[in-house]
Order: sequence, then C-alpha cells, then structure tokens
Amino acid sequence: MDSFLNALALALTPMSIAAVGFGTLLGLVFGAIPGLTFTVALALALPVSFSLETVPAIGLLLGTYIGGMTGGSVSAILLGIPGTPSAAATVLDGHPMTKKGLASLALGTAVIVSVFGGIFSLIVMVVSVDLVSRVAIGFGPAEIFALVLFGFSTICGLCGKSLLKGLISGVLGLMIMTIGLDAIEGVPRLTFGSVNMLQGVNLLVAMIGLFAVPFIIEAFSEKPHNRNAPRPIANVRAKLPSFDLLFRNLWLMIRCSVIGTGIGAIPGTGGAIAAFLAYDHAKRFSKTPEQFGKGNIEGVIAPETANNAVTGGTLIPLLSLGIPGDPATAIVLAGLMIHGIVPGPALFMNNASEVYGMYVAVVLAYLWVLALQLLGIRVFIHVLKVPRELLAVVVLVLCAIGAYSIRNSAFDIYSMALIGVAAYVLVAIRVPITPIILGMVLGPTLENEFRTAMMLSEGKMDIFYTSPTALGFIGLAALVIILQGISELKLKRKNGRKVQVSDA
Repeated sequence: MDSFLNALALALTPMSIAAVGFGTLLGLVFGAIPGLTFTVALALALPVSFSLETVPAIGLLLGTYIGGMTGGSVSAILLGIPGTPSAAATVLDGHPMTKKGLASLALGTAVIVSVFGGIFSLIVMVVSVDLVSRVAIGFGPAEIFALVLFGFSTICGLCGKSLLKGLISGVLGLMIMTIGLDAIEGVPRLTFGSVNMLQGVNLLVAMIGLFAVPFIIEAFSEKPHNRNAPRPIANVRAKLPSFDLLFRNLWLMIRCSVIGTGIGAIPGTGGAIAAFLAYDHAKRFSKTPEQFGKGNIEGVIAPETANNAVTGGTLIPLLSLGIPGDPATAIVLAGLMIHGIVPGPALFMNNASEVYGMYVAVVLAYLWVLALQLLGIRVFIHVLKVPRELLAVVVLVLCAIGAYSIRNSAFDIYSMALIGVAAYVLVAIRVPITPIILGMVLGPTLENEFRTAMMLSEGKMDIFYTSPTALGFIGLAALVIILQGISELKLKRKNGRKVQVSDA
C-alpha cells in the first residue's frame, strides 16, 4: 500500500502529468500522419526522457505509445488512409461511415472504445501479469506460426463476394513481403539484380501506396461538375456515440479486449494482427454481417478496441520477462533500463513504486487521449470540407515525405507510387486490397516462425502436430476456410435460384 501511495505522489505531479500529456499529443500527431508512426515518435521522445525523473520519463514514453496507437484511426476514418498498420482494419467501415456523413460518430466511438480496450488490458495486466506471461512464454515458434496462420485465415472474412479473389490478394501480399534479402540466410529474393530492391518493400510504404494513392488518383480524375456537387461528408456535425449504442456493443468490446490483450502478450505479434482478428470475429458473430464494409459501427468498435488492448498486453512480457513484443515496446524497454529499471522477476521487489507509477501513467495517458480526441473531433471534421483536389495535393506531399522519412530512401517513394497504381487497378476490377496488407503484416512472422520451427525439429513436421496449441490453431484455420467456402457455395446457389425465378 505504501508503494502505491508513493507511486500516486510521483505520477500525479505537474511534471508527470505534463510529460504524459505531451507524449500523448506527440503520439496522436505522428500516428495520424501516414508514414510517421508512433515508433518514430518514440525514437524522438527517448532522448527527451533522459533529462526527466524516472516516472515522468516513462510516462512520456507510454503516453507517446498509447497516443500513437489511437491516432492512426483519425486518418483511417476521415481519409481512408490508415496512419498506422494497426488502423488498417478500421478503414473497412470507418471510411464508409465518413462517406455517409457519420465521421464524428465514427471518431467519437473509436476513441471511447480505444480507452475501454486500453483500461481493460491494464486491469488484466495488473491482476494476471505472472499468469499471462507464463502462458505467453510457452508459445514457441510452432505455436506462433499456427496462431499467425489462424490470423491469416481471416482473409476469408475480408475477401468480399469472392473467396478466390481474396486469396489471390493475400498471396500478392505474401509475394511483396518476400522481396529483398532473406532475413535468415541473406539470399536476395525477387530483386531482379536491383540494388535498391535488396532493402525490400517496407510495410508502411506499401500501406500508404495501397490506400493513399488510389484516393489521390480518384480526386484528380474526378470530373469538374462532380467536384462542385454537395457531398454528405462535408456536412458532418460533431456527434458522439450514445450510451445505448455503447451498452449494446459492450459484450463485443469485452471480447475484442480479450483478443487484443492475448495477442499483445505474445511477443512478435502486434496490433495489426489483433485488429484483423477482432474485425473478423465481430463480422462472424454479428446479426448483420452483410453490413460490414458498408459503414457498420461494429466494424469500427472491434479493431479499435483490440489494437488498444494490445498496449496493456505487450507490457505483460515486457515487465515480467523483459521481452519486448514489437519495436515500440523495445524503445520503452530501453527507456526503462536507462533509468535503472530492469524488467524481470525481481522488478516488483526492487522498483515497486516505479511500476505502480507506470500503471497510473497508463491511466493518465488514456484520459489525455480521451480529452484530446474528443476536443479535436470538431477540428478533425473540418478536413472533410476542404476541396478534394486540394486535399489530394496535401495528402500527396505528406505521403511522399512520410514514405521517404521511413528509411531516407527515394526508392520508397517510387515503390509507393507503383503499388498505388496497381492498387487502383485492383480496386477497378473489384479485387480487395485489404488482404494484401494482411499478407504483408503476417507474412514475415509466418515465414520466420515456420523456418525456425523446422530448424529446431531438424526438418521434421511433427513439431506442429505434437503441440496441442499449434494443432488447435491449425484446426481452427482449416475450419474457418471450410466454413467460408460452404457459405460462398450456398450464396451462389441462392443467387442462381433467384435468377431462375426472375427468368421464369
């Protein structure tokens, strides 16, 4: 109890509150701009934390991390361009809501459920940090491969009306992911002798190209008389979700929070996997699955709850085992160690006050997120009143700067443009592009964990079916694909009968 009271005294000082607020604002801004992710914001915030006391310094980093995870939804909903990979699933229903004039409702719902998911994961972390970390550390390469394979099966829920087109799109994502040097053996793959292609295609560059470039092309190719026509997205009003709407979706929020916390606790996964799994889960158990992709509020609630629940989940192995789950938490780990806090079994014995101070800092960060986002909604929606051609110019400049800044490479700008033009063509022929992102997100983990498992087993496949956990996830993946195939056959038969009746 004394440690907790000391933590409150340390975390509620004006310096600590201001540090968390500054970090949250920094994360929101970087998360909302495509290409400038919260990982970059954390890298910038880390040197600033050196001169601060321990609790304000960690609060600054955690605020940046949490703000960045939430900020990606702003551009995803308003422009259809995810600011971070974790917000890619939010585009599917968030942007259609904007086109219906419900941008502020989508933004308000996103921030409220984000806070819910983050606080839920924090409570789980505080209550069960040891238990969850033991389960998570039990996941070896075979188990993580099976889990990611199950995540990859969510392509079936994102493929629209054609399972074949969805699978083709997912395979394209896997092919793009393989470009460059092999991470394990260092062998060039699909580089065609180009030195520039040895660095591969960055996920963020591809994501900007897939979502931003089609938006820019459409804006510039729009006919002049359509530009002056009244658009519903330009007449949005500040509107927050009602208590009734949130209460009706409370069970969905809890389920997606569990998914996000569990995924976050497994090193090497991350917010994007959690968001797509939650989106697929929400669609499968929804009473109106046909409304997903057309502006269903559940399609915003599920991914935003899950990807923010990841924040608490990633802190579980970080604090209890010293294992960062992603690059962002690796920077947080560096900040902890710089200030003399060494994660591990002895953490609570040696630094109890600082750890409790971190818990308070997480709560403060989400309060800052709630305040800044809700106040900012009235400002954000004015973006939609800007003429599309002018907005496209701004987006083009920001995307070019964002793509270049990732690796200081002009090749990334060319890659972004080429992938964007290809995405525009794919959309025109009705091939979904979201599975491409899913393939690129999951591909590296899928390949690396499979190859690691095969090396550990000396090339024997029994490592996958002798593990009950791995076998269970592989079985679930197969079941999802079979059920989707059956569902598509039933839909085709139903449509065929309707055509016969109409002809008669």
